[in-house]
Amino acid sequence: MNPQILLIYTGGTIGMIKDPVTASLHVFDFTYLLEKIPEINLLDCSIDNISFETPIDSSNINPSHWIEIARIIEQKYAVYDGFVVLHGSDTMSYSASALSFMLENLSKPVIFTGSQLPIGDLRTDAKENLITAIQIAALQNNNKAIINEVGLYFEYKLYRGNRTTKINADYFEAFSSLNFPALLTSGVHLNINHEILLKNYSKASFCVHKELDDNVALVKLFPGISQTVLSAILEIPKLKAVIIETYGSGNAFTYHWFLQAIKEAIEKGIYVVNVTQCAGGGVQMNQYHTGKLLEELGVISAKDMTTESALTKLMYMLGLKISRKMFKTVFESDLRGEIS
Repeated sequence: MNPQILLIYTGGTIGMIKDPVTASLHVFDFTYLLEKIPEINLLDCSIDNISFETPIDSSNINPSHWIEIARIIEQKYAVYDGFVVLHGSDTMSYSASALSFMLENLSKPVIFTGSQLPIGDLRTDAKENLITAIQIAALQNNNKAIINEVGLYFEYKLYRGNRTTKINADYFEAFSSLNFPALLTSGVHLNINHEILLKNYSKASFCVHKELDDNVALVKLFPGISQTVLSAILEIPKLKAVIIETYGSGNAFTYHWFLQAIKEAIEKGIYVVNVTQCAGGGVQMNQYHTGKLLEELGVISAKDMTTESALTKLMYMLGLKISRKMFKTVFESDLRGEIS
């Protein structure tokens, strides 16, 4: 029996089609997917689709939409062998990261994809991204899925979703994963890097976590950031965690007011996480004196996590209500392949 694949259309450029007369964009009706993209008939799988009632521009994506995607996968999990999530590229890395944490003991592929140009555009990248994402979701060996994780496919490469960052708004190669290699490269053949795929050895059943806590903040350090700005953020009512994007391998300035603000925030029960601003590499707070000071205050290391991954992991862990005693240990542990 051919694999059964479910397309989940959330919105985004990939779902837009251009009127050939007026050049205006309107939402593509995925009911006519096989009619509009006949190449999909050549794939050895059966495809159904479901769409958000109101397609969402990815700039408007929030945790409630992640929960909606997770709920659809939960409801359809027993029926389908793989899932392809069509999503706007601007926040795709956030969504792929969030879903990686929300879907525990995943033993089927959940592949995010999108495009830089609408599906009806003459030079679109949408068709290749869509067709190959479906093909990847249908990959099996002895009737078992080869990919058992949340991936992001774009421009001939499948990445681990929680390792990605959007790096380019103008080129088809929109995403990068500098700290982890591609899971698969599409060429004449689909070249799979089997050694680095997540292996689900757990005998526990598939579980979907739908409680996310968005009482988090993100601060990017820059030369000249003021005490007033940082204090205003750390004093936000109900704030539970803050990510500090630091320099290099986790370094920050050593001004007394800055260290004191971090110290007071941690004493108030706010989790402070250190993520590097660099596109590649990770936090090593014991490498330099400035980072060591943060470590001594109790700041949590994101290691080589992306900002997108660290942020969504915080929301997920806060939703789980993990004890304060265990929070740092769990956050600094690899849960879904997000840490090397």
